[in-house]
Amino acid sequence: MNPKIALKKIWLDEDVTEFVVTVIDGVSTFKSKVYVGYDYLQSLIKELSTFKDQIYGGIYDIEMGEFGPEYASGAFKARLHYYVPGKLSIATHQQTEFFDFSNRKEAAESKMYLKTEPTLLDNFIAQLQKLNSGDADEAELECA
Repeated sequence: MNPKIALKKIWLDEDVTEFVVTVIDGVSTFKSKVYVGYDYLQSLIKELSTFKDQIYGGIYDIEMGEFGPEYASGAFKARLHYYVPGKLSIATHQQTEFFDFSNRKEAAESKMYLKTEPTLLDNFIAQLQKLNSGDADEAELECA
């Protein structure tokens, strides 16, 4: 299993889009479903296109869905950080939808840590553009 972060479009209407976010660190795999606003991808593409050039210590957070039992579906957060020029670290946190477990509500959670590089981030942005235009249903950020 090659390390990656994958976004797969499952469903959309005029207000929201549902994605399955898959994170693979090379050993473990974790998936969560998230909802985002209809124009989320446009904003993400614009912000990542700016961030990609901040190779001297830039930090950017990708956030999809909401954490907590009050919200529908699950959540995903990834902190991208250029810790040295040309090296991009990614810390992820995911949560599934809450479900009944014994006498309480619970959700599965995962934290994973990945590394990638600027060229692979460029490829991801290009795939996000295809996803946004409807020419693809999935975008992947390959990691090392």
